[in-house]
Amino acid sequence: MDIVLLVLHVFLSLGIITLVLLQKGAGASAGAAFGGGGGGAGSVFGATGSSNFLSKTTAIFAVGFFVNSLVLAYLAANRDVQVDSVLDALNAPAMEFSVPVDDVPAAAATDALLLGDVPPADIPQVDLLAPSGE
Repeated sequence: MDIVLLVLHVFLSLGIITLVLLQKGAGASAGAAFGGGGGGAGSVFGATGSSNFLSKTTAIFAVGFFVNSLVLAYLAANRDVQVDSVLDALNAPAMEFSVPVDDVPAAAATDALLLGDVPPADIPQVDLLAPSGE
């Protein structure tokens, strides 16, 4: 059912795009109204009369698009399947390991877990108060 509604959603959106691009814009006659042809300035933004076939079809497609959007949103909100977030996968521990407590004393086990058999680094001591250049 979801797939059918999604396909219908795509067709409705493509139909709206096509119908809007096929229609003549309201500003198309503005150049003719201001001296480029017959007609006065009052016809630029005046009443256009009854709607033609393209505008009625566009309105029908738009209503269908909005109704379909609401139905898809309702189905997505009331889905029974629990979807895991991508962030949940990032926050999960990468690797779990265990150290037997009976074999190693507690302090050494903690140090082994923290250091992981890495020797301490030799950090040179720098005197920041000594004048440079001497």
